[in-house]
Amino acid sequence: MTQQDLATRLGSNRSSVNNYENGTAVPPLAVLVALSDLFHLSVDTLIRIHLAGLRESQLYVIEHGSDVFVKGNEVRVLATTVDAANRENIEIVSIKAKAGYTTGYFDPEFISGLPSFQLPILSKERKYRAFQISGDSMPPVQDKSWVVGEYVQDLGSVKDGQRYIVLTLNEGIVFKQVRNELEEKGSLRMISTNPEYAPYDLSIHDIREIWKFVLYITDDLPGSADNGQIYSQLEQIRKEIGEIRRKMRTE
Repeated sequence: MTQQDLATRLGSNRSSVNNYENGTAVPPLAVLVALSDLFHLSVDTLIRIHLAGLRESQLYVIEHGSDVFVKGNEVRVLATTVDAANRENIEIVSIKAKAGYTTGYFDPEFISGLPSFQLPILSKERKYRAFQISGDSMPPVQDKSWVVGEYVQDLGSVKDGQRYIVLTLNEGIVFKQVRNELEEKGSLRMISTNPEYAPYDLSIHDIREIWKFVLYITDDLPGSADNGQIYSQLEQIRKEIGEIRRKMRTE
């Protein structure tokens, strides 16, 4: 958007916009309100928050309707780390680090101590984190696999049937398929893909963080055990056919 484009939308002129950008003039209240309406940001955010200092993932959250002053919710600035090129890292939360994460998830010092990596195929406008899961409740994701999640700022955006990594008050980190029942019951229905585990409700008050599942990483080749079983079955069939042929020749 050019200065003239912005001036037209604000009902102002290009020289005034230029002065606002250069810091030689302060926008009057009417202009601040017009900016607030145009960019869907509260006046308080425009005045108090140094938007140029936010990272792309944080700007993305604000620009997509999660302005804390507009929404009135308890949005916090997520603790995060960057690499030498100022790109946001994907921090790694191993099984051993889970206990520490449940109490240190908001602590920048704790987060900076986590190992991290980059995955260029993911959007640079989103924030991602990797968690190691344990147990067999979510096949085909296997025990000790790593699940990568995209940070969810607004719980209202949680979609039915999708999988999420959730940091809870009492259970620590859980990985489940979710049904959003926040409006009806004030909770999320947590569902395992393994039918041996019964679904349960997680109150909104017990949720500390939620990450939308993006991908998982495992060192086990999918279907390797099945291939072995298939080979055994084929070998048995081969023997049975050989036995039938042998009997046919003797008869």
